[in-house]
Amino acid sequence: MVKISLQIKVTLENIQELRPAGPEFRWYLKVCCSNCREESEKWVYMSLSETVPSQKGHAVNHFVNKCKLCNRENTLTILEDSVKPFVVNDTDEHLEKFQTIVVFDCRGLEPSDFSPRAGWVAKAVDNGKEFTDVDLSEGEWVDYCDIIKQPVGIYDIEYRFERMKPLNH
Repeated sequence: MVKISLQIKVTLENIQELRPAGPEFRWYLKVCCSNCREESEKWVYMSLSETVPSQKGHAVNHFVNKCKLCNRENTLTILEDSVKPFVVNDTDEHLEKFQTIVVFDCRGLEPSDFSPRAGWVAKAVDNGKEFTDVDLSEGEWVDYCDIIKQPVGIYDIEYRFERMKPLNH
């Protein structure tokens, strides 16, 4: 079992918070088999609202994949309490840092690519409007907030996957 975090870094214009829109949010990934290194050609998705029972034991997974090359059954579970928004803090507003937005419990596979797509919620600064169903498929998003009377936008989306170190008890 390996826990892998998805971290993003984005440039936000008049946006305070960017987050996935609830349990139906679809995480689009490409995955790689840890055993034979075969990578999926197609995008696959998983969401907290869709589960697949495990063939072995009582675990519930959000994604199950049988590797085409080595026939191993591999699973991925979204750790529900790990889903966090990307938030701009006043202290690091100009220091663009990667922030963890979700952690995956991976067994036999690892995510290798991420596509942000649709289903995001963006909250404007200064108690501005909350924009729902923000679509990042094109790599950016722009709109206008009539509450703060300013343009809003999301640009330069970068991501990385980080293996999490096990906690020592």
